[in-house]
Parts: sequence; C-alpha cells; structure tokens
Amino acid sequence: MRLRTLSLAAAAALVAAGAFAVTLSPASAATTGCSVKYQVSGSWQGGFQGDIAITNLGDAISSWSLGFDFPTTTQTVTQGWGGVFAQSAAHVTVTNAAWNGALGSNATTSVGFIGSWSGTNPVPAAFTLNGVACTGGVSATTPPTTSPTTSTPTTAPPTGAAPALKVSGNKLVNASGQTVKLYGVNRSGGEFACIQGNGFWDGPMDQASITAMRTWKIRTVRVPLNEECWLGTADVPAAYGGTAYQNQVKAYVNLLVQNGITPIVEMHWNYGLYTGTSSGCSDVKATCQKPMPDAQYAPSFWTGVANAFKGNDAVILDLFNEPYPERATGDETSGWKCWRDGGTCTGITYQVAGFQTLVNTVRATGATNVIMIGGLAYSNNLSQWLTYKPSDPLNNLAAFAHIYNFNTCSNTSCWDSQIATTAAQVPVTLTEIGENDCAHGFVDGLMDWADTKGIGYLGWTWNNWDCSSGPSLITDYTGTATAYGQGLKTRLAAVSN
Repeated sequence: MRLRTLSLAAAAALVAAGAFAVTLSPASAATTGCSVKYQVSGSWQGGFQGDIAITNLGDAISSWSLGFDFPTTTQTVTQGWGGVFAQSAAHVTVTNAAWNGALGSNATTSVGFIGSWSGTNPVPAAFTLNGVACTGGVSATTPPTTSPTTSTPTTAPPTGAAPALKVSGNKLVNASGQTVKLYGVNRSGGEFACIQGNGFWDGPMDQASITAMRTWKIRTVRVPLNEECWLGTADVPAAYGGTAYQNQVKAYVNLLVQNGITPIVEMHWNYGLYTGTSSGCSDVKATCQKPMPDAQYAPSFWTGVANAFKGNDAVILDLFNEPYPERATGDETSGWKCWRDGGTCTGITYQVAGFQTLVNTVRATGATNVIMIGGLAYSNNLSQWLTYKPSDPLNNLAAFAHIYNFNTCSNTSCWDSQIATTAAQVPVTLTEIGENDCAHGFVDGLMDWADTKGIGYLGWTWNNWDCSSGPSLITDYTGTATAYGQGLKTRLAAVSN
C-alpha cells in the first residue's frame, strides 16, 4: 500500500477482569508521588503478559522513568510497548516514549510487556518513578487460573507453533508435505513509527492483540519493517533504532510463531533519493516507498534479518514491498532487468540492489527460509516474473502480488493472464488485498477468484485507522471489524484452518 495513514494510535490500557494485580499506594511527599498498578493479564507455561498503569501524584513532569525488580532472576522482559524497556539482571527500567513523557498531576499512562519465566512468576514488590519510591501496602487477587504450569488461560498461545515451510513445485508445504496456504493480514507500523520518532510500532503488538487475530482465524501476519531502523542509521532516533528495534521485531515475530501464525518479514521503506515518476517523497531517508532496494544499505539489512531468523523456517522473508522501477526506467523490459540485476538503473539516482543480489545475500548467511519477491507496478504486475526469476540454490522462492480496486491489474482477465500463469509454476500469495471505499465487494470477488486457484491472501491492514482514509480492517485491537474488514473476517472463517 503506497498511501499510508501515519496517525499514531495511543498505547491501549490493558485491563483483564480477574487478573493478578498489585496496587501501590501513593508516596507522602507533596512534590513527588506515584501510584502503580501492575497486572499479569495473561499467563502460560514459560510466558506471561504484564500491564502497568502509572499515575503521577506529584507535580507535573516532562519525562519519566519507572524502575522495579523482578523477585526472581528467571523473569525476563522479552517485548515491551508504551515505553522503552531495559533490563539488567532482575532490575527493569521503563523510560517514556516520545509521545507520553509529559505527565500532569494525577495523570496516568500505561505500558505493557511480554515476559518469560521459569519456576515461579511472583509480582514485583516495589516501584520507583524518577528515582523516588512509590511506597504503600500490597494487595493481590487470585488469578483466574490456579497456576500457569497446570492450567492454560484463554489468552495463552496454542500448543502448536507455526510450521516450518518450504517450496515444493508450485506449493508451500510443511514438514509432512502438506500444502499450506497463507491467509491473514498485514500489521502496519514498524515501517514508519521508528523513523518518525514515535516508538517502534503503531498500537499494541502483544499477546492480547494476537489473541484477537486468532478469533478471525488469521494464520499469517505480514510485518513491514524499516531498513534504517533495523540498521540504526543516524537518521533514526537512537531509542528506536539498531538493537532496540531488532529486539522488538524478534520478540513480535517469535510471539507470532508461538501462536501458530506464520510471520512474513518484509523490507517496506528504504534509503535512497528518488524524485522521478511516481515518487513517494523527496526525502533520501527511509520515509516513503522507493522504486527499488538500495545497494548502500539493503544487503546489510538482509544479512541482519536473515541471521536473526535463520534456523526458523516458519518465518518467510519478503525482500521488498512494492517495486516500481519501470516508472523510472521508462518501460517494462528495462524495469524487469533493473528488478533482477540492480546496479545503475535509468532514472533512479541511487545504486540499486537487484533481487538476485538480495537472494544471494540471504543465502550467504546460511538461511534456508522461503524467500518471497513481488513484481513491477507496486507488486501488481507479475507478467514477466518467471522470465526474470532470480536463481536460488535452494529453489525456495515464491512470488507475491498486491491487488486493490484502484490498481491496473484489478480484473479476472488480468489475474488469469499474469497471476494464475505464475502460480502454475511457483507458489503465489496475494500479500496485500484491499479497496478504498470501506466496503468489501471488490475483495469478495477477488477472494472468490483466488479460492478457485488455491491462492492465499492477506488483507491490508490490521490497524485501527479511519476506514475512509484507507483499507483498515478493524476499529479497535480487540478485533472489531470495519465494514470493509467484515468481508475478510467472514471469508477467513470459511477457508482458514
């Protein structure tokens, strides 16, 4: 999707009835005081979700840092949202995000995290805010399950993780040779929030949000990433780039896998100055869709991502969101050559990393994951995908297409001639489908066609944006469908398993 809604959703306060809770009374100091509510709102063997509400009971502050100690050294934060989490031994600090640092007197903000544990999972006994203790009595209620080691609550991941996948002919198959079709959604945010200094994601990326996805029978989630954020270049705020960003991505992808959901990790926005035909922006930074990956950073990005997920063939690697080199080079033939070979491409002012280079880059790490590649015209044109298909020593390449009601290839005649012919030889998935009228008539017809061809599809997008500004599937992260999203939800109930 080229046009993005960049408004940011505030972090949701996550409160589960009957959850494990700790309330700390305010400090007595007139100028500094705080109240903290800590809840374990979901627990499963080896993991849990913690939610923390922080209330400033003192004078207004412009930034904050929360501190606490886990009672055991086996309790570890693996992913957080609403703030920047850091842990040393048992001590955890959470500093404010860019958007929630200011807290007036009696104002409250919320953060949350996914954690791991072994043995026992007791709650922290004390908290500090900006170094000042929040003191008081501690009370706890019995959680709805007797113990995470003997009972599994409804928010727990299923026992089966997502399967390892490989290409077999024109199908994706699991280790038993069974065909796997990809049905699900895109989860936008990781491509833009970090470079804008607005955190890592757009909305919650936690167990509760994944549990909501599972009520739709979502089995695949495509995760757009930002090249510069992963690499931690100087263009990215330090708090949201490099290792911090990578850890967030790894935690979310691993959580998807644990929940039986296939992650597709893809490079969405990248570095490179392009102001030619169909330019998305005049910024050299990774702040919009560029026509092709750049030779300066893209190989390093894919070396890092491939190393992060090699050995876990449940994760699919999508090399680039929506190529459109033909808009710069002037015709399809030169566009396809640039697509495969990269280098100096007419009309593109930066050196291009072609998809043959990026396939080689991934395989050089030893990663055996399935690799997906789109076509021209923002991945809407697969007409010569087979002709220019990069070589892969593992023969583990798949194609994808993006189809919206406003695309050129938006009718069954085009789908038959371009997509179905490609799908006869390699696996094809429609990794973005949607329409811009807040209805689902177009995607219903598209899904009808895809079902007859054995092709899976992913809706854009699982974000609670205004449906009138773009194809947004939900109005909230509990999974309430928009009018457009209801079409995909109804279909997944029938085809996904």
